[in-house]
Amino acid sequence: MRLKAVNKLKDKIAIVGLGWTKFSRNSGVSVQNLALESCKNAIDDAGLTVKDVDGIATYNIGDAVSPYVVATGLGLPELRWNIEYFAGANGATSTLLTAACAVIGGLADTVLVFRAMNGRTGTRLGGAGLSLNTSGVEQYCVPYGLTTFPQAVAMIARRHMIKYGTTSRQMGAIAVTCRDNAILNERAVLRSPLSIEDHQNSKMIVDPLRLYDCCQETDGACAVLITSADRAKNLRHAPVYLMSGTHGAGWRSGEFFGKTTAFWPEWDELSETYARTMASELFGNAGITPKDVDVAELYDCFTIEPIVQLEDFGFCKKGEGGAFVESGAIKRDGDLPMNTHGGLLSEGYIHGFNHVLEAASQLRGDAGARQIKDAEIALVAGYCGPAANAVILRR
Repeated sequence: MRLKAVNKLKDKIAIVGLGWTKFSRNSGVSVQNLALESCKNAIDDAGLTVKDVDGIATYNIGDAVSPYVVATGLGLPELRWNIEYFAGANGATSTLLTAACAVIGGLADTVLVFRAMNGRTGTRLGGAGLSLNTSGVEQYCVPYGLTTFPQAVAMIARRHMIKYGTTSRQMGAIAVTCRDNAILNERAVLRSPLSIEDHQNSKMIVDPLRLYDCCQETDGACAVLITSADRAKNLRHAPVYLMSGTHGAGWRSGEFFGKTTAFWPEWDELSETYARTMASELFGNAGITPKDVDVAELYDCFTIEPIVQLEDFGFCKKGEGGAFVESGAIKRDGDLPMNTHGGLLSEGYIHGFNHVLEAASQLRGDAGARQIKDAEIALVAGYCGPAANAVILRR
């Protein structure tokens, strides 16, 4: 019998500092410089100094710098705790949660969590900069030309279309909404208006995914500074508390999370994600329901992903995600404002970690022209497939 985990996280840890670099297609500097800039900005934002920081956490797939390098570059007097996950989009919130556990456990008092990458001019995810792993289940994919992330996600999109009647125009509603939000975001890489006709007329990348169904490749970095709730009360900004978080993997026929990076031929149902399994625990531990969420920052590497997540987290019924987004429900004035910064589709792709910062900014009330009025609770999700990760934050 599986024992239910007890939530010892709720309201114990707070995000107290936010730091970004410029997001671009050519940073002109090293990933190390990007990491240092974002971390320094997060420390400054909190009104603290490097002497107050004693922990660093990050995640990457071999395209970033270690916490030791960042600690040296910042001039930390002492690094008491650090972790470096080899992780992709599943690291977006799980790294934050691990850092929170380190503070709760007394391993560190104040921890920087960052993601830095030259994702356009350096190692390009899904591009030639990564070697193809043909071990495990990928041996049944790569030799036959199934080698890129867009190809893998196109299978998900097509399955959802076949099973539920989801349309390309409905996926386009995600792209258009994100662009509308990005227009108000000075950090966004893409800020020119985008219409549904522009989406429909854009070139096909991997059928049924068109150009504007795909996220950006971006150079940049972002970081958050976390500490205990008690200490956060006396710092510069209103604290943003962690309410609940979870990261797991599985599917109906058993436990699963193999060596594969993008391809899941053993996955029972491509139109479902593990978010559907973990949602009840995620919201239950926070003491809320999906209806209580004011802002959702959902992993949008491709437009089909938020549609499936909206269903599996319980914001709409299964199979109705396409109609939900097409109705305008995810716009800034809708029932569930989503990806208010423009998302990975238009703000930039910092491996999903920029979603965490946007959620915290919305809850602090300093998101400027894109601010959602009276935002109190936010959901942030990393990539959701046979594994899923998410965190709930509150003002």
